[in-house]
Amino acid sequence: METLLALSVALFAGLMLSRLAKKVQLPAVTAYLVAGILIGPYLLGALGVKGLGFGSMEYIDSFGIIPDVALGFIAFSIGNEFRMSQLKQIGKQATVIGIFQAVMTTVLVDAALIGVHFIIPEKFPLPAAIVLGAVASATAPAATLMVVRQYKAKGPVTNILLPIVALDDAVGLVLFAVSFGIAKAIHLGNADILSVIVEPILEVVLSLLLGGVMGLLFTFCERFFHSRSKRLAMSVTFVLLTVSLSMLEFHVGGIHIAFSSLLVCMMLGTVFCNICDFSEELMDRLDRWTAPLYILFFVISGAELELSVFKDYMIVLIGLVYIAVRCLGKYFGASLSAKATKCDPNIVKYLGITLFPQAGVALGMAIKAETLGDPGVIVANITLFSVLIYELVGPFLTKKALQKAGEITPEGKTSARTKE
Repeated sequence: METLLALSVALFAGLMLSRLAKKVQLPAVTAYLVAGILIGPYLLGALGVKGLGFGSMEYIDSFGIIPDVALGFIAFSIGNEFRMSQLKQIGKQATVIGIFQAVMTTVLVDAALIGVHFIIPEKFPLPAAIVLGAVASATAPAATLMVVRQYKAKGPVTNILLPIVALDDAVGLVLFAVSFGIAKAIHLGNADILSVIVEPILEVVLSLLLGGVMGLLFTFCERFFHSRSKRLAMSVTFVLLTVSLSMLEFHVGGIHIAFSSLLVCMMLGTVFCNICDFSEELMDRLDRWTAPLYILFFVISGAELELSVFKDYMIVLIGLVYIAVRCLGKYFGASLSAKATKCDPNIVKYLGITLFPQAGVALGMAIKAETLGDPGVIVANITLFSVLIYELVGPFLTKKALQKAGEITPEGKTSARTKE
């Protein structure tokens, strides 16, 4: 009872706040995150009434399956943006921009934070600065996709945005693994070639391979069904199965084998959309089915935001430097590489702004960084602080950038209650 009550309160709070957000022209994603904060352990949850909000971080963790599944469906949807017909037009540009802006952001953040280290070496260690540079490369696919879907954005910026956001995950994983290995070597005084080079490359390659195999199997199995409802059920089945398989971890010799659920599910969607001739229709039906799941995901994400990081002024100051320099890296990295690849002027001008949101992938990196000890704890706290800011402001900036690019049309007053 308590679990169902908490979920219903989360859905209700997210839905009602989304109505208020529409009045002030904010994206629904921002409303869901604020709803999570309001019913989280620092506000409504602090009252201690069971089921009425989330009373503790441990209780929120018990709903972990919802974010895992939601991210699987989000990655699957992004994978559907990698259609060969579209990639022939923007594939080279998306690849160049995706890699260049991620690397430039990492270099700029590293330079700025290493400078901070030399100013206050006793409070901000060098390994933390190096790791945060790699964390800065990651972009949140979930918030970006939701803004695009809510406002039905269409145009050159939107077309190139989603492939770049998806590519960020692969580039970010490699940058983080290398940076983390260097930071670990500095902190502990030794270097491990397996963790620095071999394991991250294996994670990316094996994730894409697993996703490709699951995509082929999915396409084969759906041919046995002709009704839309059963094909929808098969889609849900394979996303859930793929998410579960991507959680496998094991050792082969001295090498740790793991998968990225985002990359695996993204590849699942990519293979499916390029082989199945009615994938667009099926994806449209799947998007409607997953709407409540996405609301729960963002409300829970909002409840997980650690507001206690505001207590440490040093974390706030370093966090503000991190946020400012990361935004500069994303904006100018995207702008320069878009201009170099002769993209549409709107892409050059507005793409970088849409890459500001940051959440799940960055938090995953921060959690792994905690194994460094004290420097890792600093990385985690600064990342938590920045995610709080990015998630509340990022979706709004993405919406504004797409509006300026002319890819979001005025909504007007629409209602499902009114017949066409």
